Amino acid sequence: MDKYTDVYQKVTDIITAKLESGLVPWQRPWDIETGIPTNLISKRPYQGINVLLLSSLEFESQYFLSFKQARELGGTVKKGEKACLVVFKKWIEATDKDGNIVYNDKGNSKNVPMLRYYYVFNIQQCAGIPEDKIPKKEQKERKHVPTMEAEAIATKMPNRPKIKYGSQKASYSPTDDIVSMPRKELFHSTEELYSTLFHEMVHSTGHSSRLDRPGVMKSSGFGSDEYSREELVAEMGAAFLCANAGIEGRTINNSASYISSWLERLKKDKRLVVIAAGTAQKACDFILNKKAKESENEGNAFGEKSKAA
Repeated sequence: MDKYTDVYQKVTDIITAKLESGLVPWQRPWDIETGIPTNLISKRPYQGINVLLLSSLEFESQYFLSFKQARELGGTVKKGEKACLVVFKKWIEATDKDGNIVYNDKGNSKNVPMLRYYYVFNIQQCAGIPEDKIPKKEQKERKHVPTMEAEAIATKMPNRPKIKYGSQKASYSPTDDIVSMPRKELFHSTEELYSTLFHEMVHSTGHSSRLDRPGVMKSSGFGSDEYSREELVAEMGAAFLCANAGIEGRTINNSASYISSWLERLKKDKRLVVIAAGTAQKACDFILNKKAKESENEGNAFGEKSKAA
């Protein structure tokens, strides 16, 4: 048993044991700063479906404005940025088929809602917006000092996806091959920052240019069994990488709680942890470039020729 496999087994045993005991609920390891999407000029929050439409964009700022509003402030929209649709109701006088206004029993014209739309941009998509026009938020004072071992794992992954900080949440997009992360200072600890980053990096190993895992490239959607299993793989992999970096002591409880939440969707079958651990091990071997270091001809963790550059 080599040093990697030994670590994988120990972590699997620890998590399995913790699943047998009571666990505190999973806690998000970073702070959420963004409030309800709001128009920068009117300061009025958007309502209804617009809240979902704008929040789903995952910008760090809650403020939006139209192209015209940006120009009026002396700013502009950055080249290549895509607008988001915003809808609203406009009440108009009802008319009959001949174009005549329809009146009610009291002699007043009847009004009916007409759905209208326009487009807005987040201020992060704009340039030149005066600073004094943007409401200030209290800045977090946390500063995280990278650990050598964790930073080496995060930076030396072969064929690594692009990592982008400044999102509302942590996620991996196989379409763009981008790992999105909240700003570093929002994380409660350096260890949780790396644990979250490792989770998304494990997801990225499922990309078609790497290990081509069905749970990543052909997901059935949030909450499905396939999606749930991939979450188990990603969190097991994150726990393995944290152990290799020597920081698992600060993250293992939250990892076990997260895994438990997904096991509930899969009818609490703890055997799935062992199954997920096997797939996670292959993903971690890829990230650690284990096979490539041993022999260029041995292939990747799946026994196939590596697709990594």
